[in-house]
Amino acid sequence: MPQKILVVEHHDEPRDDLASTHLPKLGFTLDCYQPFAGELLPELDEDTAGVVITGGAANVDEMDQYPYLRDESQWIEHCLKRDIPILGLCLGAQLLAHVMGASVAPHEEGAQEFGLYPVEPINPELEFVPDHFFAVHFHSRGFEIPNGAEALAAGDIFPNQAFRYGANVLGTQFHPECTLAILRRWQALEVAPWNEPGVQAREEQDRLAALHLDEVKYWFEQLLEDFFVSQTNNTR
Repeated sequence: MPQKILVVEHHDEPRDDLASTHLPKLGFTLDCYQPFAGELLPELDEDTAGVVITGGAANVDEMDQYPYLRDESQWIEHCLKRDIPILGLCLGAQLLAHVMGASVAPHEEGAQEFGLYPVEPINPELEFVPDHFFAVHFHSRGFEIPNGAEALAAGDIFPNQAFRYGANVLGTQFHPECTLAILRRWQALEVAPWNEPGVQAREEQDRLAALHLDEVKYWFEQLLEDFFVSQTNNTR
């Protein structure tokens, strides 16, 4: 059974997010790459069980400023052709949508999301997320749903919050991997967009984090198991 997850990082933060801490508990090893630091992305081999593409400060519509995203997009296209499980988180989901031909752009009224916002299932029967689900967001861009993909979740400010393409491609605009420690680091950033429209006050973020982060953790760890373990078992 393939055992290696390739993690494409867009930041140099500690690897204490829920994907980095939980996937090894499921029996996977993580190979992490940082294209923004000049690292080349690897060839896929028989031991590759899947790919996680993280969030970060770069934006898809700013590839002239972040040219490594062009090479990364070509690599993602290769991964899609290989039909291995790919999970994109925030910028990672935006890159997936871009490679699949969908638009990625700022909010038409300049709004941003930084805090914990409600994410609602598109089809309650599918139960992609439970009712009254609040997850961490930190972004100023949003994606359209690619042709042939299924919209899974919606939000108020950025309507498209998650999509699936076939069985092996999943993207979320929100950050289910975010822990309280990560949220605290983001809150302390000099570039934290406190005065931008749509952004929650620090007090509201703290209140919602206390209410909802445990549920998001449980949900995301189950998703990682369902998405990567189930898909990997199907390849045996």
